[in-house]
Amino acid sequence: MQSPEPTTGPGLDDVADKSGEAFEWLVGAPLQSLVAVVLGAVALAIARWVISRAVRSVVEGGTKVRSHARRLLMRTRIDVGGSDALAIARRVQRAETMGSVLRSAAGLVVGIVVITAIANINDWDLGPVLASAGVVGVALGFGAQTLVKDFLSGLFMLVEDQYGVGDVVDLGEASGTVEAIGLRVTQVRDLSGTLWYVRNGEVLRVGNMTQGWSKAFIEVLVPPGSDVDQATALLRGAVDELAADERLGDLLLEEASVTAYEDLTAEAVTLRLMVKTAPAAQWEVQRELRARIRSGFEAAGVPLALPRREVLVEREVTGSATGTAATSGQDQRSSS
Repeated sequence: MQSPEPTTGPGLDDVADKSGEAFEWLVGAPLQSLVAVVLGAVALAIARWVISRAVRSVVEGGTKVRSHARRLLMRTRIDVGGSDALAIARRVQRAETMGSVLRSAAGLVVGIVVITAIANINDWDLGPVLASAGVVGVALGFGAQTLVKDFLSGLFMLVEDQYGVGDVVDLGEASGTVEAIGLRVTQVRDLSGTLWYVRNGEVLRVGNMTQGWSKAFIEVLVPPGSDVDQATALLRGAVDELAADERLGDLLLEEASVTAYEDLTAEAVTLRLMVKTAPAAQWEVQRELRARIRSGFEAAGVPLALPRREVLVEREVTGSATGTAATSGQDQRSSS
């Protein structure tokens, strides 16, 4: 007897077809989208790791170079000095700020690429979305012009190294020591202790008093009848004494320039002293020089010119020996 052939019902065929379609759909757009997201995450992680390494190398590079140079110069017994804490803080802040900007930019670029890839895989129509985003972007652009200006100005300030932490700057209405620099605002502490928050976009000019080197500037007034050559020699002697000082001598970077007759009036002759100093050391050098100049002038018997002030007083004079009244514009002057 011949056995009957097995038959397949129509329900099993439908299930198999649907399973195949589901498998094809799963390995199609969803899997490709997942792969795009994973690749984007990996790319972002690699980009941030590279940026972090670059920032770390910038921060630590200066110290390593100085250490290597110090080891090489030890054979010649040359003292290269220690690290400047303010310079290190300045370099660290610049590097970290630039690293933060680069990491944010990397995340934005990778995100846009991943979204574009997913849209292409799933055949999404991004035309209406882009049009709406363009309208919103224009509205936000008009409303956030000041914020964008502040960020761009802060970025250029950091790239150009216009000033850093510890610098004494003049930003117009705010002057003092820079305590922190951000992409949007700069914090400046003035002499009275007030902390000013200056928006970077409003900084039209920057006067940096402590970048690279500074200069001590002193003017001395002596009477016209004094020995100007002797006074000039006393100024040079005060600078020479300061240069020989163990504590302050290293703050002087060049020989001083001492000049006479910078100004000449009936009351005084102006002498001028200028010397190049280490950054932010000009005020300490000026104070010490003024003290030494005063002591030297007193010891040599050279007087300092005193400022004079003339006051004009008009009085009405009445009465005379003949009994007639007369008015005269008699001037009475006094000096102090």
